[in-house]
Amino acid sequence: MSSFAPVAVTRHFAEATTSADLNAELGSLTGDMTGLGTMIEATPSPATFHMDPEKAKKYLENIEKFRVLVIGRGNAGKMTILQRVCNSVDEPDVFDEEGKKHGYHEIKHELVFKSNPGFVFHDSPGFEAGSAKQFEEMKRFVMDHAVERTLKKHIHAIWYCIPMTDYCRTVTVAEQKFFNECDTGHVPVVVLLTRADALNFVAMEELLDEGLEVEEAEERATEREYLLLEKWQAHIKQILDKCKFPPKIYLPLTKMHNESADCTTLIQCTASALNEEGLQRLLLSTQQSSIGLCIEYAVHWVVAGMIEKVIKRGKSYDRKGFECCLLNWFPKHDVSV
Repeated sequence: MSSFAPVAVTRHFAEATTSADLNAELGSLTGDMTGLGTMIEATPSPATFHMDPEKAKKYLENIEKFRVLVIGRGNAGKMTILQRVCNSVDEPDVFDEEGKKHGYHEIKHELVFKSNPGFVFHDSPGFEAGSAKQFEEMKRFVMDHAVERTLKKHIHAIWYCIPMTDYCRTVTVAEQKFFNECDTGHVPVVVLLTRADALNFVAMEELLDEGLEVEEAEERATEREYLLLEKWQAHIKQILDKCKFPPKIYLPLTKMHNESADCTTLIQCTASALNEEGLQRLLLSTQQSSIGLCIEYAVHWVVAGMIEKVIKRGKSYDRKGFECCLLNWFPKHDVSV
């Protein structure tokens, strides 16, 4: 995976990242598509989100868990992605709004994996264009929780899954309806192109139909798979970017069926889509897939802030405070000066 540095800061723990800065950085962000032998870009959209810095600071002091809403069709592989993010093969525990366990889940219920209770997920049942009731329930949940007064109930990111197994209908009426009607406010939406490996079969069929022998088709399948994924990703982005509330980033995912699948790029893209440094810190200290991301963001935010404060402003250097700020980016560290 190529190196990615978070957005440069000019004030430490103070100002929210601007959309323009974010989009500039995302221009160089790529995801390692293992199996394709090449790099597929995680592309940003022109969507803009902003949270008032003072409100953000107060807000971030009152949250402990990173909350994600996962949306998509019934065959999008949503639960598998959540298991990989939490490094688990088990089903999550399901809790209702009163904290009672359930054997089934609705969108308002919380899904929590024992392996990583720092994440709280909400899973929207797969909906299609004809399921008006499910769509309205999902829309109401999104609208309510994007501006939820109870800070701990806010959703911080939305993962919208579009499976490449349905590449012939990559963008349905339901998806366009969501991105035209659901205003998520400052909550970023990351479109995940799931099960992108399915395009390998399509690539093989195309090559065989062109008259290639099986052996030659197998040799060229990876290259053709890459081209197909690039084509359909551009197609999806072209349609959804024209919607009233477009997503923030588009990210292809492969190999999620492997228990050892690496979710670093997913976490990285989600962190990049977040406006607030505090939310980035919460996400990175919650995830367990990459200590490298914690180091990268900690050095960038904290060291940059220290340079701004000490060198440019001539203020005193607080070693203990500096160490605490660094440690707060890492898992299982809740440090105060």
